[in-house]
Amino acid sequence: MHYIGIDIGGTSIKCGFVSKEGKIFHRFGFPIDHKENQVDTIKRLANLVLINIKEINKKKEDFAGIGIGCPGSINSITGVCCFSNNLGWLDLPIVEIMEKETHLKCKISNDANVAMLGEASFGAGRNFKNSVLLTLGTGVGGGLFLNGKLYEGNEGKGAELGHVIIEKDGYPCTCGLKGCLETYASVTGLIRMSKEEMNKNKSSLMWDYVNKDINKVDGKTAFECAKKGDGSALKVVNKYEDYLTIGILNYCNIFRPEAIILGGGVSNQKEYLTDALLKKVKAHNYGFKGTPEVKILVSNLGNDAGLLGAAALFM
Repeated sequence: MHYIGIDIGGTSIKCGFVSKEGKIFHRFGFPIDHKENQVDTIKRLANLVLINIKEINKKKEDFAGIGIGCPGSINSITGVCCFSNNLGWLDLPIVEIMEKETHLKCKISNDANVAMLGEASFGAGRNFKNSVLLTLGTGVGGGLFLNGKLYEGNEGKGAELGHVIIEKDGYPCTCGLKGCLETYASVTGLIRMSKEEMNKNKSSLMWDYVNKDINKVDGKTAFECAKKGDGSALKVVNKYEDYLTIGILNYCNIFRPEAIILGGGVSNQKEYLTDALLKKVKAHNYGFKGTPEVKILVSNLGNDAGLLGAAALFM
């Protein structure tokens, strides 16, 4: 039996046929046309699935179903994308349309949730019954795998781990709250802190790294200059790690996972980041004295975590 995984992103839809071992043996997809009617986009997706099944000489009966990961507020029970800001989708019955058009069973969940399932099934979390995924990108996404199962919360809308408040009356978040982890531990937050420190110190190596153009600051600027010993960059990285540590300690105490898995752009710093975080978390006894060690790992599925996790909704 094979599985179909679909990873809907902000600009494109990635699809793949997946074996029970988690191998993607056929890939396809298309860029999203934001001017296209939302229903027509899903119908186009369904048609493309059928075309590709025929293309590799398979039958619909060879597939257990279609799993989908989608950004936004997703009701995994009804199969509806209630709202996706980046896509401009509202009350879109994705599962109903896909099942009607393909005559295949379909399941859907939030994109961060399926990425967590991908890591738990085939990636860095495959040896753990309890793990937490944090994706450190433009925002901070999260996923929970607890007691051997994906945890989604009421209507599948839980695990918004980027929106725990770590700073009272802190920096405004796009969600409407202030002081969310996302405003400090995201690439966006890292860039903001880097620019703030650069403006305080015009002799920082970070200015050379971006060729004197502060608009070129990205998520690597502070880290790469910190590795060269720049004091201002080290200050930014340490501050960033401190905020992320607060979030991780919260999840250690609430969920007591065996591992915290980091994904997203900042996780590309790998051991340079995880070693520092582990040292800080360990200094706080993983939450408090007498609690078990928590590993801090980096995703090893990369951009395939969502696609594989979507397929795993049927495994």
